[in-house]
Amino acid sequence: MSVELRPGERLDDLQTGGLRLIQKPGTFCFGTDSVLLADFAAPRRGERAADLGCGNGAVALLLAGHRPDVTVEAVELQPEMADMARRSVQLNGLEDRVRVHCGDMREAWREIGREKCSLAVCNPPYGERGGALASAAEAERIARHEGDLGPEGVAAAAAALLKYGGRFCAVYPARRAFEMMSAMQAKNLTPKRIRSVHATVRRAPKLVLLEGVKGGGSGLTWLPPLILYEEDGSTSAEWKRIYGPGEM
Repeated sequence: MSVELRPGERLDDLQTGGLRLIQKPGTFCFGTDSVLLADFAAPRRGERAADLGCGNGAVALLLAGHRPDVTVEAVELQPEMADMARRSVQLNGLEDRVRVHCGDMREAWREIGREKCSLAVCNPPYGERGGALASAAEAERIARHEGDLGPEGVAAAAAALLKYGGRFCAVYPARRAFEMMSAMQAKNLTPKRIRSVHATVRRAPKLVLLEGVKGGGSGLTWLPPLILYEEDGSTSAEWKRIYGPGEM
């Protein structure tokens, strides 16, 4: 199916089942963290998932691409980004499995339904309130800097949508991992799995992948670190497994 591209937009290959994504330089474009999050979340058979703050729809499309029986409720605050996501869904013929909602993720339960999903994912803004210079472009600023939507708001949005036993998966800066884990715990999303992401084996992690379970018991599993590149700069075997032989 073909869709109209707006001025300045381009089509990119998601390298998963032939999926393509509409992107626009100057707005937030998907990167390594989106691909890692979709792989870490590993949707299960027949799950109904929510992608909170879906941007242009990269993670939602990847989740749908990983399993043909998964449905995704994608929520995005910015109308321009939500429009790109909707057109990408149409481009890939996934209208029956991926629905895009334009609105605040904290209110998404009103349209999707409370406790109707078994999986929620989020690649939230990384910049702290007042802790970084705002990006020049409004769309990129909202995507990169949390404003009034901190870890607490993200966790609350996920908790409202998840069934008891449902999973919440997020990718977040390693230095702020405790903030996100504390916010999750406060909303009864008990942290259960964590994986650190390193550029090379000698580098400290910049990101962590976190999974919490609604109503889960105690016990946190540390997964082996995810190394993206070998010391010689070549792509690691794990990164090739996740994304394929190419590099971002």
